[in-house]
Amino acid sequence: MSVMKKELYQPAEWETHSAVWTGWPCREDLWLEHLEAAQEEFVAFCEAIVDLDSSGKPLGETVNVVVPDENYRQQAEQALKGLPIQFHTIPIGDIWLRDTAPIFLRDKAGTIFARSFRFNGWGGKYIFPHDDTVGMEIARRSGAQILTSDWVLEGGSVDVDGEGTLLTSEQCLLNPNRNPGLTRTQIEERLKSDLGVEKVLWVRDGLMNDHTDGHIDTIARFVGQGRVICMRGTGDDPNYAILKEIESDLRRQSDAFGRELEVVTIPSPGAILDSDGKPMPASYVNFYISNTKVIVPTYGSPFDEPAVAAIAECFPGRKTVGLKAKAILTGGGAFHCITQQQPL
Repeated sequence: MSVMKKELYQPAEWETHSAVWTGWPCREDLWLEHLEAAQEEFVAFCEAIVDLDSSGKPLGETVNVVVPDENYRQQAEQALKGLPIQFHTIPIGDIWLRDTAPIFLRDKAGTIFARSFRFNGWGGKYIFPHDDTVGMEIARRSGAQILTSDWVLEGGSVDVDGEGTLLTSEQCLLNPNRNPGLTRTQIEERLKSDLGVEKVLWVRDGLMNDHTDGHIDTIARFVGQGRVICMRGTGDDPNYAILKEIESDLRRQSDAFGRELEVVTIPSPGAILDSDGKPMPASYVNFYISNTKVIVPTYGSPFDEPAVAAIAECFPGRKTVGLKAKAILTGGGAFHCITQQQPL
């Protein structure tokens, strides 16, 4: 089967970036006692993306950090001192730019476009001022040509291979709290039209206590054309059955070229609990692929090192590193959730 790239399409994350957009964690009313630790994890994450060599030259992409006002800008500048960061003062609700920032696309001539979708607080669960407007302002500042789509779509709910195939979950995209007037077929057609894909692959449910309603970037990701990665339950993982079902769903599917998916499994973190003993939606699959590294969230689990090593095997051209992310996870996600890459 031959598949031609559409005129306008979303590149795979492993393709070269000109920049990445992320946000400084600063709202004490949201982060509470976890704020300082989340900021420390964020700084280490930015350092990994910038990737300074021994002479102090950055090897990675430009890091654009969004801050809500000038006071927080000064705070972020001090914390990230010594790194070549671009700061942008833009009103913002919280740092989950994977979902609130635009999705960047490219055409065959290499022109970059920023497509903004509607955002409704993950189905009305968390409504913060400016989260529904920050995407358009980022689009304006990015220098990309601006496109808009009048339906709800969060960037973390989709993952693409850049060659015509898209992964998503029924729990999120078919949830009546997002686009109740759209059928499954209509959603597929919009994904194909707006993101330039040929085939949509579905899994069913996401992780327990995931307020995004099963975002795909916590459960399954492309790591190459025709190749996906997911987790297998380990230890006392409360998601053991869910993860087994996800793997089974993936193994029954083929990509836009008709190739049966090659499914790579890595260990899950097991049960990662919050301060109240409640399972958190911890995932190693929520890694970020920068220009030079794959940055994997870790949680103090005995499975951290084996998972990072397994992910490294999927990306021989990059250095794979594990960095602490449990404090950021208290906000609901990890490294992939707080980033949106802008392709070159």
